[in-house]
Amino acid sequence: MSYVPLVNVLVRDYDEAIGFYTAAFGLELLEDVDQGEGKRWVVVGSRSRGAGLRLARAKENQRDLVGRQSGDGVGFFLHVEDFDAALERALRHGAVPCEEPRSEAHGRVVILKDVYGNKWDVIRPAGGA
Repeated sequence: MSYVPLVNVLVRDYDEAIGFYTAAFGLELLEDVDQGEGKRWVVVGSRSRGAGLRLARAKENQRDLVGRQSGDGVGFFLHVEDFDAALERALRHGAVPCEEPRSEAHGRVVILKDVYGNKWDVIRPAGGA
């Protein structure tokens, strides 16, 4: 069996990213290990679901990629149990809506931009989170 435990996300600043993803999207800080020379191994995600985001501070030659890792498309997906509460929390902490929430066959969904401009599908799956 194979699985993807982490996805790398380029960020401007570790603490800014931790603050946003934990407050706006309700993710947990799973790891924050000093690696010396200003580098850290930072992971946010869900302990119960076993997947996460590795927050990597962009190097000088990567800075123009922050927020554009998926081009103009949705690059990340967040499943939530309480759609309205999750949307309100995300907006309160700086997420920006790209559209009005809508109902699809697969669930209730809205596309939001995170603090960096990455697009996220926030979804309350039809069968539950």
